[in-house]
Amino acid sequence: MRKVLSQITSAILGIWLAALFVSGVKINLFAGSNFFGIPLTLQWQIILILGIALGLLNFFVKPIINAVTLPLRIITLGLFNIAINMAIIWILDFIFQEITIPWLWPLLWTTIIIWFLNIIVPKLIIKEED
Repeated sequence: MRKVLSQITSAILGIWLAALFVSGVKINLFAGSNFFGIPLTLQWQIILILGIALGLLNFFVKPIINAVTLPLRIITLGLFNIAINMAIIWILDFIFQEITIPWLWPLLWTTIIIWFLNIIVPKLIIKEED
């Protein structure tokens, strides 16, 4: 449970930081934006929904993709993980109209921000049990 929460937390923080600091990454607020009938009227609500969706994609879909692409990750010495992470963020951009990430460099920087937070946040949330 803590791992899911750390994935979601790092995704929320990563999307928020990318929207602030990466040029080209935009969080759009539409009049018809809603989540299962609940209207989303503020930017933090959209970032929260996007972060939850990205965290769940990272937790449930990424292990399957990692298992399928294991030979590529071995051949590239793990560098293919960047392409996998970029693809997952691109899928989030494809699913939700509210987030706009242009093609290569903003997507790469967003991926690096979220990857770094995925390293830092679990160390803060998940405590070692003695």
